[in-house]
Amino acid sequence: MATRLNRTTLVSTLIVATALALVALGLSVITNAGATTAAAARPAADPPAAASHVMQGHKMAPAKPVAFGDDPDGDGYIPANPPVTGVTPSQEIPPHRYFHEFQANCSATHTAPDDPIVYPGQAGASHDHTFMGNKTTNASSTTASLSAGGTACLAVGDLSAYWMPTLYNGNQEIRPTGPQVIYYKAGVTDYRTVRPFPKGLRFVVGSPTQTKEQFRDHPGTVEGYECGESFHNYDIPASCPTSRDTQLNLRMQAPSCWDGKYLDTPDHKAHMAYPIVMGANQDVCPASHPVALPMIEFKMAWPVNGDMSQVRLASGTGHSFHYDFFNAWDDATLKAMVDHCVVGGLQCDPRGYDQNNPGRGSVLDENYRLRR
Repeated sequence: MATRLNRTTLVSTLIVATALALVALGLSVITNAGATTAAAARPAADPPAAASHVMQGHKMAPAKPVAFGDDPDGDGYIPANPPVTGVTPSQEIPPHRYFHEFQANCSATHTAPDDPIVYPGQAGASHDHTFMGNKTTNASSTTASLSAGGTACLAVGDLSAYWMPTLYNGNQEIRPTGPQVIYYKAGVTDYRTVRPFPKGLRFVVGSPTQTKEQFRDHPGTVEGYECGESFHNYDIPASCPTSRDTQLNLRMQAPSCWDGKYLDTPDHKAHMAYPIVMGANQDVCPASHPVALPMIEFKMAWPVNGDMSQVRLASGTGHSFHYDFFNAWDDATLKAMVDHCVVGGLQCDPRGYDQNNPGRGSVLDENYRLRR
């Protein structure tokens, strides 16, 4: 576990590092001398867990919780209503299944320097992001606004917002084309215990300030950047084979264990944790975060190859990759997909259909709507 730094020193260091990175990209930096990343304190008896498997804080620039939307008191905590209690992480070995997943195929809709999780209600406060899924996502998005929006996901009931830093080749924006694959999988061994995300849950995976080594060692990193036959690149490779089929690819997995208490916390991570290994290579949720949720895996593909020396993220170098998730699925649709595909031990497409088990049927009809 990494050595902890003095909080003030860490914040100051990150502010300076972020400023230098932005200057290097030719961007201006505006800071507020009075701003602080310190969140309003919760009672000492109820702090966020601090174990190594718990996600560490996300700091793009000086920011603090503000009173807005789903967080009217502005303390950074959004309580689950109702909370999930009385859950004990399962260490049981379920019947073997090779797969327990489904796909949410969602296209990119727009780009904007907004982040409704880190900078709620503050338009233009973030580096540029590429938004997928919900068509209305912006700095002012709330659970209610997303639930009333439209979607660029194949499943009509998936109104969730997904976003990541925008990729550039020089000054040219490179946007993923077509539906991108976002897997919903079992992150724990006992896939039967996975339950749907609560409406309004949100979190950040990774950090724009992480080092190359931190990105490489992040529990969600899967093989780094890929292009052609090149794998395990923990920064954007200098070149990729020039062919029509070659793209820059990246996969990254989210934590799948929830504390059952909060839909968000001040650092947008402490309410979530990665499973821990127990016993005979079992992945089990830690006691601090006992509720098993789907494990999201981004599988992004950008149409760029050849000379990659000018390819960068809006957040900086390749190892600054991170992404955000804000759940606004229709509750009934998500529950049906999770129960049928994840708990049911299937390998489902975006309709909730496993071609290797056709007799199990599909969750969604030919129009990607929940079967009634």
